[in-house]
Amino acid sequence: MVRRPLYLNELISYIDKPFIKILAGIRRAGKSSLLEQIKDELLSRSTPIDKIALINFDSIDYTHIRTKPDLVALEKSLLDRGVHYFLFDEVQNIEQWDEAISALYAEKDTDIFITGSNSKLLSSELSTFFTGRYADLRIHTLNFAETLDFKRALGQPIKSIPEEFSSYLAKGGFPSLYVSIQTEHQDDSEITDIYNSILYKDLVERKNIRNTELLSRVTRFVMDSIGSPISAKSISDYLKNEKISLSQDTIYKYLDWLEEAMIIEKIKRYDLRGKKLLKTQEKYYLADVGLLYAINGRSSTYLSGVLENLVYHELVSHGYKVYVGKNGSQEIDFIAEQSHQKIYLQVAAHISDKSTAEREFGALRNIQDNFPKYVLTLDQDFLHSEDGIEAKYLPDFILDL
Repeated sequence: MVRRPLYLNELISYIDKPFIKILAGIRRAGKSSLLEQIKDELLSRSTPIDKIALINFDSIDYTHIRTKPDLVALEKSLLDRGVHYFLFDEVQNIEQWDEAISALYAEKDTDIFITGSNSKLLSSELSTFFTGRYADLRIHTLNFAETLDFKRALGQPIKSIPEEFSSYLAKGGFPSLYVSIQTEHQDDSEITDIYNSILYKDLVERKNIRNTELLSRVTRFVMDSIGSPISAKSISDYLKNEKISLSQDTIYKYLDWLEEAMIIEKIKRYDLRGKKLLKTQEKYYLADVGLLYAINGRSSTYLSGVLENLVYHELVSHGYKVYVGKNGSQEIDFIAEQSHQKIYLQVAAHISDKSTAEREFGALRNIQDNFPKYVLTLDQDFLHSEDGIEAKYLPDFILDL
C-alpha cells in the first residue's frame, strides 16, 4: 500500500488529539487506504489490535447499519469490547450519523476518524453541530507528484517529465489506475464504474431521482464546459435546443447534488477592484479529469479546460483557497491564497502565438500588487518574463508547489 505523505503526516499528527477527524473526498480517492495506514501506524506503536475498530459501511458485513440506533448499538458493543480507536469508513451511509458520532465522542477514552464521500462532511452545518470538536481534511485524487511517487513505490519505470505529464493528462489521478499498468480503455472502463457507482449510490438512490437521463445530460454538459462559466440558464438553453424542458430550479438542484457527491466543485469569482466575491458566473471543475474522458470521451477541444482543471486540482490538493479573478473587464484564471500569500495564474496550452501571449500576460499586467504572477504553459520554447510576470512550464510549476 503506497503511503501519501501529503495527507498521512497530518493525520498521524492528529492521533490521540481530542477532536473528531473527518476525511472527505470523492469515492475511490484513497480515503479507505488512508484509514488502513492509520491502523498500521497504531499497530507500529504497539497498540493492541483489539483496541482498534476499522469498519467500512460500504462493506456487505455492515449493510444492516443504516440508522442512528443501528450505529449507536454498534458503538456500544465496540466500547464494551474495549475499543479506543474508531475508524469508520463511508459514514454518510448512516442516517443521522453526526448525532451518533457526537454521542460516541462524548464517551471517555475514544479517538475517532471518519470518512465520507459527501461534501456535507465539510459543511458549515457540521461546524455548528460539532462546535470546534472536529478537524476536516479534503482528500483528493492523486496530484501529478503523487503519481510519480506511486510509480517509484511500485517499481514502475519513470519516463521524462513531459512524457509523464502527458500520461497524467490523459488518465487523471484515481489511485487504482496507478497500481498496475493498464490500457487507456481499461482506465476509462474503471472510471466509468466509479462514476456509475457515485451516480446511483449517492444520487439516484439517495435523492430518489426518477429521470436519470436528465441528470446525466446535465452532468455531461458541465463536463463539456469545464473552464467556462456555467449558469442554470445556459444549461436550460442547451436542453431546450435538445427539445428538453427542465426548470432552472431543478438544474440548480442537480448541480448542488453533483457537488454534494463530490463529482464537481464550484469555484467563485472574486472582484479585485470591488474586493468582494461575486454571485454569478461561477465555474465548475471536476474532482478528477478522468471522469471527463470516461463519460464524454476524448477530444482535443478539451485541452484548455483540462489544463485549467488540473491546475485547480493541484492548488486545492496543496491547501490553497482558489477563486476565479475579475479585474475590470479582464478575467484571471486563478487567484490562489495560502497563509496570507497570493499567486495569480493564467493557464494556456500554447503561447507561441503573439496575440495569445499578449492576452495571457495582459490579464495579469494590470493587477496592482506585488504578489507573484505566472502564465502556465506547455510551450517550453517560449518561456520568458515580462513586466514581472513569468511564463513557466506547467508541469514544473505544479511539481514545485
